[in-house]
Amino acid sequence: MSDTHSHSASFVRETSLPPMAPPATERGIIKWGRENLFATPANAVLTVAALYVIYLVLSGTLPWIFGGLWTTASLAECREILDGRSGACFSVLTDRWQQLIFGFQYPDDGYWRPTLAFLIMLVAIAPVLFFDLPRKMLIITALFPFAAYWLIWGGTIMTPLFALIGCVVGYVVYSKLVARNFALGFFGGVAAAIVTWTIGGAIVGAINPTNTLLEAVPSRYMGGFMLNLMLGVTCVSLSVPIGIALALGRQSSMPLIKWMSVIFIEFIRGVPLITLLFVANVMLAYFFPPGSGVDLFLRVVIMITMFSSAYIAEVIRGGLAALPKGQYEAADSLGLDYPQAMRLIILPQALKISIPGIVNIAVGLFKDTTLVSVISMFDLVGMIRGPILASTDWNGVYWELFGFAALLFFVVCYGISQYSQWLERRLATDHR
Repeated sequence: MSDTHSHSASFVRETSLPPMAPPATERGIIKWGRENLFATPANAVLTVAALYVIYLVLSGTLPWIFGGLWTTASLAECREILDGRSGACFSVLTDRWQQLIFGFQYPDDGYWRPTLAFLIMLVAIAPVLFFDLPRKMLIITALFPFAAYWLIWGGTIMTPLFALIGCVVGYVVYSKLVARNFALGFFGGVAAAIVTWTIGGAIVGAINPTNTLLEAVPSRYMGGFMLNLMLGVTCVSLSVPIGIALALGRQSSMPLIKWMSVIFIEFIRGVPLITLLFVANVMLAYFFPPGSGVDLFLRVVIMITMFSSAYIAEVIRGGLAALPKGQYEAADSLGLDYPQAMRLIILPQALKISIPGIVNIAVGLFKDTTLVSVISMFDLVGMIRGPILASTDWNGVYWELFGFAALLFFVVCYGISQYSQWLERRLATDHR
């Protein structure tokens, strides 16, 4: 009996069975497609229609791209070799890439100078964009504008040196006045820097040094995508702090500062950018002393910076308005003065809220730099519409040139967009 009972007892496992893999329809790309592309009959119809449109586009463009030519000397030679076949004439890019990037007047033996300035820029902006890097790298960031100016424009090193001294003087004035009011300190610092720059320019003009390490290159020789990058980086870098000052000035308790900021913002926002560019080209030179040497590039930078700073000021004002009143009261309860409250409590939160708006304006501003082609500045679009298409060799090449321009702008704007999304996720401390 005992043997029969022992053999009839049920078996109990000492370990659990390993989990089984889910069905094929519940994992991987099949699950993703079922949930995102074919979740409902309407989604399925739209997915099939979209795939058909993509097929039509790719079936027409891919043979044209992969059948393109890169080594011909002219459009006529491209057409002769293609002999009716579909294919792009990318030879215009290999033949005129220097003009597309650097313009047609920048010295050929000086291409290394803006290239080196661009590489230094990548190092200089790294500690600003990625704040985990050592703060000592900010020294490179502070010195980069002056080094880049000397590399690209060349000439005497005394010009960027006096510009650096002017910035130091402006910062000292700002630090003395900011305790009273941020906007007052900012505008006072800017005024002090401008005065120092004017005096420095007069000294350089009086000395007129002839021994220079780098050949001087006039601003009218700047062109191509280099010009778009120079305008975009310079104007965005200047418009953000000016926009912050204007936003705080609009909320200032000093009536003069407040109404100056209000009038400036509302006037600039009511004028198209192309109008300001024509003003920079025709009229702005009359506001400077005769012989001051304020060329077209600097005048365009002034107008674009004014335009973008007015819009950034409104974005930041929206971020300030979104903060609850308790944040201001908390700063007062801690005994912080106005600059400390703005720097430590208010502005960090307001700028975090304003990131999408600021990035949107920065992307739009960078694309709007192509408008300078209407005032005879040969940026990337100006080079395409002017010297390249006007030549007999490449007259008639459109898709290849404008597609290349679109690709360059897309890469830069997409990079800015991706960085802003990363920064928003990084600063989303309220959701952790």
